[in-house]
Amino acid sequence: MNKRITEAFAKSKAFIPFITCGDPSLEVTKQLVFAMAEAGADIIELGIPFSDPTAEGPVIQGANLRALSGGVTTDKIFAMVEEIRKTCQIPLVFMTYANVVFSYGTDRFMKRSAEVGMDGLILPDVPFEEKEEFDAAAKAEGLDLISLIAPTSHERITKIAREAEGFVYCVSSLGVTGTRSQITTDIASMVRMVKEVKDIPCAVGFGISTPEQAKKMAAQSDGAIVGSAIVKLCAKYGESCVPYVQEYVRQMKKVVMEAEIK
Repeated sequence: MNKRITEAFAKSKAFIPFITCGDPSLEVTKQLVFAMAEAGADIIELGIPFSDPTAEGPVIQGANLRALSGGVTTDKIFAMVEEIRKTCQIPLVFMTYANVVFSYGTDRFMKRSAEVGMDGLILPDVPFEEKEEFDAAAKAEGLDLISLIAPTSHERITKIAREAEGFVYCVSSLGVTGTRSQITTDIASMVRMVKEVKDIPCAVGFGISTPEQAKKMAAQSDGAIVGSAIVKLCAKYGESCVPYVQEYVRQMKKVVMEAEIK
């Protein structure tokens, strides 16, 4: 497993923010990574934009379209990560779609990701049964392919957990990403099922936006993941979004650290 990802969970409950690369610009994305790392983020998910992001709600779909229309490419994102790595060692994980990796060339994509200093990869549209090609290429380059488990996949959790790397992404709500007013999934039992099979960190995402939700989810797991609420700030404030996102991350990290396993 990737050392930086493992260490991120060893310190305390983890807060993992997500941003879409190139929204509003790659220069701002770079500044956001530095600002979020400074604010206490433990791992940062970097979304590589795709024209048909099936797991995303309207907020992140909009960010994908803005980034693509602004001319963002996978190679430009790799170059940005190279710049970030000169001064910042926070664990970084790409979140994108199988098609993005395929079209770049799976082996070439993994090799380049490792070269620029990425730690892992999340592919929400690749089911467990079809992950082998990506998993083998990722492992060859020392990258963790992060597994997702959903509220409906109880009978598959054991299978997925056994082969999981880095951390397990627990999907808190059915459907696409986006903020939710309420999260009713029994996260504690999902986490318990994973840990019975493998001692691996579990972080909860999809639908978390408020400090109360983050604290509740972190209390039942090893960390909280937030995307849409942060992407909304990027959309609202554009080029001036960095201080707003930084303050949001600071607040969320604080409540996540206050959470204790019940």
